[in-house]
Amino acid sequence: AQLQESGPGLVKPSQTLSLTCTVSGGSITSDRYWWHWIRQPPGKGLEWLGAITSSGSTFYSPFLKSRTSISRDTSKNQFTLQLNSVTPEDTAVYYCASGISLSDYSYRGQGTQVTVSS
Repeated sequence: AQLQESGPGLVKPSQTLSLTCTVSGGSITSDRYWWHWIRQPPGKGLEWLGAITSSGSTFYSPFLKSRTSISRDTSKNQFTLQLNSVTPEDTAVYYCASGISLSDYSYRGQGTQVTVSS
């Protein structure tokens, strides 16, 4: 499968960041697969944000759980990330990814830069 992130590159503080991952060459309802969102802030390592399984169950990082929501549209073979009340610290390259477990997000899209600034 191929993954492609899309969404605005600039978000203002306190607003909601919304990104969509479009999956081609595979179904997000295929058994065994997990669909993740991760990010990499400038100068830092990868940070896992959350995931949605092939059956639609969701899992979130405890550090961001209160601000994060992941959903999916199976008719479009897409899954989305919403991150509420963003601050400049949420500035990062955001990736969608796939894998076969909660800790496997080894196959990523190309990523999209999101900057939080007024």
